[in-house]
Order: sequence, then C-alpha cells, then structure tokens
Amino acid sequence: MFEIATLCLLVTLGASLYRAIKGPTVLDTAQAVNSAGTVAVLLIAVYGFLSGRPDFLDLAIIYGLLNIVGTIAILKFFRFGNLGDDGDSVQKAQADD
Repeated sequence: MFEIATLCLLVTLGASLYRAIKGPTVLDTAQAVNSAGTVAVLLIAVYGFLSGRPDFLDLAIIYGLLNIVGTIAILKFFRFGNLGDDGDSVQKAQADD
C-alpha cells in the first residue's frame, strides 16, 4: 500500500516540477515549488516508515519548516525586491499618493 502511495507522490512531484518550469507567472512557479517541497516532506516521511527509521520524521518536519520559511522569503523578495526591506518605503510612497 505504501509503495502505491510513494508512486503517486512521485507522479505528483513530477507534475509539480513541470508546473514550476512551465509556470506562466512567478506566483505560479512559487506555488509549484512550495507544492514540490510539501510532496518531498511526504516522501521523506513515507520512506522513513518503509525503512523502519522513525527519525526520518524529524527530518521531514525540519524540511517542512524550511520550506515555509523559504516560500515566505521568496514571496517577500518578489514583492519588495529586497529581503532586508521592511516595507515602510512602499507604505510611505502609497501614503504620499
């Protein structure tokens, strides 16, 4: 049963990577990469279960947290153009209009 789940996750990962490469917009690409990261977390967890190594679940959780932080950083970069920008310059420019 878990082998079938692993196969389905690999197909989903392939579709997600295809969407990341062919995405028409930057947001589509970011969403596809985030989905690929989520599927990778599931693959790590399933592999840990199949191999009898429960410590892989810890690795999957850490990878999931890094996936979230990375997605937020990428989206902030696309919005502000700089990861160090706190967004005040955008708010001041909008207030001046």
